[in-house]
Amino acid sequence: MTSQLVIFRPEPGASQTAQRAADSGWNVLKLPLFTIASLDWDAPAPAPFDAVLMTSANSARFGGPGLARFTHLPLYTVGAHTAEAARDLGFETIVTGDAGAAAMADRLRADGRTKIFHPAGKAARPFDESGLSITRVAAYAAVRTAPPDLSVIGEDAVLLVHSPRSALYLDELCSAQAIARDRLPLVAISEAALAKAGTGWKVAIAVERPSDAAMLDAALALAGPR
Repeated sequence: MTSQLVIFRPEPGASQTAQRAADSGWNVLKLPLFTIASLDWDAPAPAPFDAVLMTSANSARFGGPGLARFTHLPLYTVGAHTAEAARDLGFETIVTGDAGAAAMADRLRADGRTKIFHPAGKAARPFDESGLSITRVAAYAAVRTAPPDLSVIGEDAVLLVHSPRSALYLDELCSAQAIARDRLPLVAISEAALAKAGTGWKVAIAVERPSDAAMLDAALALAGPR
């Protein structure tokens, strides 16, 4: 394979995706559109909660020392990488799913967990919280990078967008830099991200499950035979 795969997610996720892509034969270009920064937050008393929810690995990576107060509670994570990062913090009882926050909320309800502590990003996306009492704190924030030069994207590139925020910023940059979208296929991690990516792409699709594996499979299909 000689196609270029362009990754817009922030670090350290960008390098993780890049390694998987390179192992599969892609020529990888990383153009992170955001950086992740920890926020100061006050940890609530853990006693009222019967579970912790993490919908991004960044919660574990950038949540800070306050998370240590909750490691005795069962943790529900979206994605294996979130679980891995949380395990490094000392969480031991971990329930993992890869179908998104809404599916994990269903799992919490099915397991009888009702009082949930959710360390999340400043711009956390909503989901169905019915039947759950969720205390959410902003533990980190995604900050836009300086606009990268998108002219370095090759003619045979496939683009990966890992969040609605990245998709929106990419849409704005493509318009500002007069990028010819009609030659570029795009893979989005979710329907929400796809909706923010704008129009005019050669082809644009969202994967059914929010994972690198699904996105790389979709990118391979769009790249065509090599």
